[in-house]
Amino acid sequence: MAKTSNIHLYTTATPNGLKITAALEELGLPYQTTKIELSKNTQKEPWFLDINPNGRIPAITDTLDGKTIRIFESGSILQYLVEQYDPEHKLSFPRGSREYYEMNNWLWWQNAGLGPMQGQANHFVRYAPEKIEYGVNRYVNETRRLYGVLDKHLSASKSGYIVGDHISIADCTCIGWVAFAGWASVDIEEFPHLKAWEERMSAREGVGKGLNIPDKLTVKEKLKDKAAVEREAKEAAKWVQQGMKEDAKR
Repeated sequence: MAKTSNIHLYTTATPNGLKITAALEELGLPYQTTKIELSKNTQKEPWFLDINPNGRIPAITDTLDGKTIRIFESGSILQYLVEQYDPEHKLSFPRGSREYYEMNNWLWWQNAGLGPMQGQANHFVRYAPEKIEYGVNRYVNETRRLYGVLDKHLSASKSGYIVGDHISIADCTCIGWVAFAGWASVDIEEFPHLKAWEERMSAREGVGKGLNIPDKLTVKEKLKDKAAVEREAKEAAKWVQQGMKEDAKR
């Protein structure tokens, strides 16, 4: 039986935040949530920097050996959750198995590749103060290449999941980013196996709930209204660029 959790999640409705809520809900763990207001730079306040010195979400605190422990970086959080709370391997595989190592391959493929590249695509498409075609093309095309890698991999999956015969943190780490594909100007219709996987994931009770914490996921609906998207991106660009200026002074 899994131990009792004392998890407090600090997050917001971004691709990295959603991967953690999806995992927590799939594991059925109780947890508290504090929404971090990125537009107010809450993640750079001293109290939060005590939890994550890098000033980024998501982060969690928990109790380990009777003392509070902090875990930051989404890949680290996912590994912590399954190591501490998944003895039945609902979201993981036995340590040392082939599936365990393959799961870690895709976990770090997303954290070292897809996430950073799509994040930069988001920036140059939506938030940069001027349109830089080289930046847009570089990062959107690299994101599309990475989507193609995962799409090809999923085409050979017998279970429909990224690794083995069931959902794992390899799937959780990718779902938030794929849900935001359109925000990075990536058309999910180009990747039929990946699209089917996203639909399968979103239809799961745990993932579906997690994708709507701490706010309802509305990115696909928003993308249908080009004028509304431009307004929201313009407003967000203000605090993104202001945050960059403040970081440069540190």
